[in-house]
Amino acid sequence: MSTSFPPAEARQVIDLLASRSLIRLVTEIDDNGAIPPRRLAGTLPDLSAHQLRSASDTARAHGLVRVAPGAGLELTDSGMELADLYDALARWERRHSAPAAVCEFSSRIQHVLGLLAPSLTPGNADRPAPLPDAHPISAEAEADLARVRTHLIQWLAGNPQVTRAEPERAA
Repeated sequence: MSTSFPPAEARQVIDLLASRSLIRLVTEIDDNGAIPPRRLAGTLPDLSAHQLRSASDTARAHGLVRVAPGAGLELTDSGMELADLYDALARWERRHSAPAAVCEFSSRIQHVLGLLAPSLTPGNADRPAPLPDAHPISAEAEADLARVRTHLIQWLAGNPQVTRAEPERAA
């Protein structure tokens, strides 16, 4: 599967998906269910009020979460698929111990998205590559990374609202 984006668009989508606050919000809801808006700060105490507001606004604008009456913020189908993608990215990183044998979940996701970012641009499609400051990866890790890249491309193809410069604002 060869899908590519202009470099600025690829960077924008990777920056969005690699946002620590978005990762935390999506995975927390995936792991524990809907979060009442008034409980966001208590549920994610490591994020500032600004980060929480930004993450929830961004997630709603991109169709990843919705406000369910009586329940709070819950994942949409796209959000659940993103949580699955995040799990796949973290599994790759854990299996191949990059960037380190032990690190935070969001750092794992950010690292793998950084590895995949160059392969989303024309001329680099289907060629995940290590970041300039990273160690070369094994052939097995590269094959596994290609599978994770396919998962990312499929998710992006199924969620074009994430690649738009200006997302639709949730009502």
